[in-house]
Amino acid sequence: MAFPVPRTLSPSKVTTFTDCALAFRFSAIDRLPEPPTVAATRGTLVHSALERLHLLPPADRTVDAALACLDEAERELRDHPDYVGLGLDDEQAAAFRDEAAALVRNYFRLEDPRSVRAIGLELMVEAEVDGVRLRGIIDRLELDEDGELVVTDYKTGSAPPTTHERKRLSGVHFYALLCEELLGRRPRTVQLLHLKEPLAISTHPTDRSTRGTRRTLRAVWQAVERACEREDFRPRRSALCGYCAFQAYCPVFGGDPDAARRLAEERAAEADGGGEGVPVAVGQAGAAGADDPAPTLAPLTPSPAS
Repeated sequence: MAFPVPRTLSPSKVTTFTDCALAFRFSAIDRLPEPPTVAATRGTLVHSALERLHLLPPADRTVDAALACLDEAERELRDHPDYVGLGLDDEQAAAFRDEAAALVRNYFRLEDPRSVRAIGLELMVEAEVDGVRLRGIIDRLELDEDGELVVTDYKTGSAPPTTHERKRLSGVHFYALLCEELLGRRPRTVQLLHLKEPLAISTHPTDRSTRGTRRTLRAVWQAVERACEREDFRPRRSALCGYCAFQAYCPVFGGDPDAARRLAEERAAEADGGGEGVPVAVGQAGAAGADDPAPTLAPLTPSPAS
């Protein structure tokens, strides 16, 4: 029996499919639970702190205020399954907080938040583009000094090498296309703020880059449809395998992909029968995950800039 085709594509799904089709199947189709990781949970915390920072009046967006936002976000996170599931002892919890604080401080080395005019923070966007339903979360949508749109994406992990710069920017080009479809305006600038280095990478979407993004998305979607129809999701061995949560089901590591399918069917049956099923870890960045129902995109008022 053919696999069901996913309802939507997000930047993370596109990346997962191109990195390893079998990992995409386990995550997006079988929807296997993934244990929380320190890196992902730290990313959630930092995103939340920066979101809170940009809700403050511009003049109040100082380093001390950002660290206070981090403390507030951490207090809320402590009871979340993603944090509890890490099982950190006191020393590890202190290191976790210190590393997050370092990322927040680095943010101020990349830009002055007092000059940012955000019109959307952790904004869920969704639209149908060329027959493909696209959705994702924009970390920050803002207006520049000329009133043009800017898409900003925070990254808390290590930046890839410069040889992979085009791939680095694929996610924000995805969001630029969504903005153009939803708002009728192409963002002037898309940028990645890598907080670990720190490093800012930006570019200006063009007709050519937009066509390229559309082609890539169509090609990925068609490949996903073929893989579902043929039940052919092949593993791709790479350095990323060391971080993969699905090794127990991967044939590269002696696992059985059919066991993943059986688990998925059992979870679906439990859900249909009203059982509790198997909990699935919450994704990064914001209260809504990339597969949660998207709220309606309402007109937003920019925060005043000093």
